[in-house]
Amino acid sequence: MPNTQKITPGLVGLFALACGVTVGNLYYAQPIIALIAPDVGLSDHTASLIVSLTQIGYGLGLLFIVPLADRTENRRLTLILLTGAFVSLLAAALTSNGALFLIVSLLIGLATVAVQVLIPLAAHMASDEKRGQIVGNIMGGLVLGILLSRPLSSLIADHFGWRAVYFTAAAFMVLMGGLLALTLPRHQPDHKTTYARLIHSLTLLWRAHPALRLRTLFQACMFCAFSLFWTVAPLELAGRFHLTQTQIALFALVGATGALAAPLSGRLADAGHTVKATFGALAVGAAAMLITLLPSMRGIIVLALLGVALDFCVQMNMVQGQRAIYALDPLSRGRVNGIYMAGIFTGGAIGSAVSSPLYESGGWEYVAMAGGMAPLLALAVFLMTYKRA
Repeated sequence: MPNTQKITPGLVGLFALACGVTVGNLYYAQPIIALIAPDVGLSDHTASLIVSLTQIGYGLGLLFIVPLADRTENRRLTLILLTGAFVSLLAAALTSNGALFLIVSLLIGLATVAVQVLIPLAAHMASDEKRGQIVGNIMGGLVLGILLSRPLSSLIADHFGWRAVYFTAAAFMVLMGGLLALTLPRHQPDHKTTYARLIHSLTLLWRAHPALRLRTLFQACMFCAFSLFWTVAPLELAGRFHLTQTQIALFALVGATGALAAPLSGRLADAGHTVKATFGALAVGAAAMLITLLPSMRGIIVLALLGVALDFCVQMNMVQGQRAIYALDPLSRGRVNGIYMAGIFTGGAIGSAVSSPLYESGGWEYVAMAGGMAPLLALAVFLMTYKRA
């Protein structure tokens, strides 16, 4: 590839750190909206828009910004997005106007897609025989960022107030932007086309590649279960087990060890064990959720082990999917990644949206059933289509 050097272990670590730190922007607000809303003049009814608009912004960015990675110099695009994230986070920390806070929440989500420019870039820089391992290691950083951002936000807000969360996140963007500006190589894609044609090609890519459609479905189902669990787990821990915010944060740290699946997952993909790894991830993910329907499997230790297992399976399946889709069309990796992540994001958003109604209606049992059925559906489709996936 022109203007692209081979990726080094140090750069892999930096990519993983940057992805983990940046993706946290999507989740910092979730545990502290009750603190933010009255301070900026939002009612209880509109407070949830803070989270919703951040997610909507991210979804729009996946479909309308990430495809630019296939025609725009990647280093420049990444740094522009990180700058946008910094400005938006700083504005969120400083404003006391509810409408403005909602606008910058949308912009925070939009700019956070910088992580989805870095991941395909790493795939470009990796050799074919190590691509799965390298992408897996970077995705490990991203999943850790998702898992740790909410407890980190709670801890900072408890001690220093909610605005400190946004000031800290803005400082992270400056740090990551500076490090990447110094170390990130230039990559100018070969693909030459107009922006309109680039966006139109998303539909063409979706239709042309059955593996992309199937892999998106599999991981959307897994991420639905992941979001269900991690949205409801703090409620279950606080309500039934009476854990404090600090103890819940420690629980999340234990669960985050599941992200260590990243190196193993990448090596399995590179070694050609994608079918076995995908089957195992979907089967164990479904079983881990469904087993908690048994009354004897509802203790806090079991829930912690479930968190580890679910994170492990999500990571395992995601990397298998990325290894498969990046091999479809090297010139379209940005767009293919945008489609894949948009599907995963949709699955996660569905899981988050139905989690509270399910928990309020039927408690943990309803959550466990829904969380088990999602990967079970993916497993059924996989068994019928694995030769095309």
